[in-house]
Amino acid sequence: MKLTFWGATRQVTGSMFLLETADDYRILIDCGNDMERRDIDPKQYMGLFPFEASMVNAVLLTHAHIDHSGFLPNLIREGFEGQIYCTAATYQLTKILLEDAAGLNMHKIKKAQQEKKKKQQPPNPQLKELYLPKQVDEVLENFTHIAFNQRVKLARGVYFTLIPAGHLLGAAHIVLEIEENGQTKKIGFSGDLGRFNYPLLIDPQKMPSVDYLICESTYGNRLHQTQASPEEAILEIVQATCVDIPGRLIVPAFSVGRTQAMLYTLNKLRVQGKLPPIRIFTDSPLAQRSSWIYQKYSTWLNAEAQQFVAEHGQLFDFENLTYLENLQESKAVANYNQPCIIVSSSGMIQGGRIEHHVKENLSNPYATILMIGYAAEGTLGYELIHGLKNLKTKKREINVLANIRYIDVFSGHGDLGDLKQFIGYQDINQLKKLFLVHGEPTVLDEFVQILHQSGYAQALAPKRGEQFEL
Repeated sequence: MKLTFWGATRQVTGSMFLLETADDYRILIDCGNDMERRDIDPKQYMGLFPFEASMVNAVLLTHAHIDHSGFLPNLIREGFEGQIYCTAATYQLTKILLEDAAGLNMHKIKKAQQEKKKKQQPPNPQLKELYLPKQVDEVLENFTHIAFNQRVKLARGVYFTLIPAGHLLGAAHIVLEIEENGQTKKIGFSGDLGRFNYPLLIDPQKMPSVDYLICESTYGNRLHQTQASPEEAILEIVQATCVDIPGRLIVPAFSVGRTQAMLYTLNKLRVQGKLPPIRIFTDSPLAQRSSWIYQKYSTWLNAEAQQFVAEHGQLFDFENLTYLENLQESKAVANYNQPCIIVSSSGMIQGGRIEHHVKENLSNPYATILMIGYAAEGTLGYELIHGLKNLKTKKREINVLANIRYIDVFSGHGDLGDLKQFIGYQDINQLKKLFLVHGEPTVLDEFVQILHQSGYAQALAPKRGEQFEL
């Protein structure tokens, strides 16, 4: 049996792992967009994948986020005809994410065609990766929904189980059991490990002991900084920004997961009578669709959220909350001169409507831009967190006079303590290899050392394309 690492190696995005059994049954675990492209040589392979897509028998999907699911339509384009297995909630969220991506791709292709006519720019080789709604429709036909903790047979001697991972609605750890030469080997994939006591979501569930573990490492060298509860952290910032000054609070938040956690927290404060009577604008059609799915699958949420639904009905729809439907409404908010909260995507301020809101308020000393999650290097969110003083755009230079705040209480990833606890459930004597993925290079190197010092000499961080015999 062979395991090859084709993504999220020494970087955070692009999760993609290929497992091949002795009987040549091939399983792809996750098929995500690589948003960093640090170590990919475009001449390395002819197609969109470094392997023959038509030879893959099945895909196991841990969760819906685009860096885990976003390349699935291209797998279909390249000849994959098998089934994609995931939970029902993961399917629903993946559907809207892929449809949204396809819509954006259409705009990118149209713009590239216009530039080509003007001969202003050479063809972008990445354009071949852009799929359209037709490919999304095709890939959605290949999904099969699987319940949590249900042992499923894929092929002779090949079984898998999805285990709740927290992190996102429907997210799962995956445990594969493969019988070869009279032996059964267990391989575990963490997917993205969630946090304990996170708004809305259930706690990550313990993974049984395995022989090989592939573990995410996003926060592998640090603990979360914010010690306050989500309600306490948000209330303090709302009070300081919208009441004491008064000004406006701009919150960049990913449409799927982070926005729901933020709106739910605001709703809880409203129910408790603590939220000031100010307008709240949610500016993301994708976030609105995501919230509907969270509400639909409310029985999958944690006990507190289910109790909230039983008592109050709606998780995300409440007085003073307005969903902005179109771009015209989005731009009109710039003229709203009362204290308000604007929650918009993307969370890293890299594309999406949030760019307009941030640029309109960067020079406003009465505004606060609140970063509530991870921002990759090279994004505006990262630069603001790290002290950007002026932003140069095509039209002007903007002085950063707004207050920049950062809290990690809404981060959907477990920190070093959570990761060590997750790994600590394993039988150290049974665990032959511990592969660390989905982390920045410095984080991975530090996490390897931390685990070595804790007795896990089998921990290592593989490189892209590295293959291991299991």
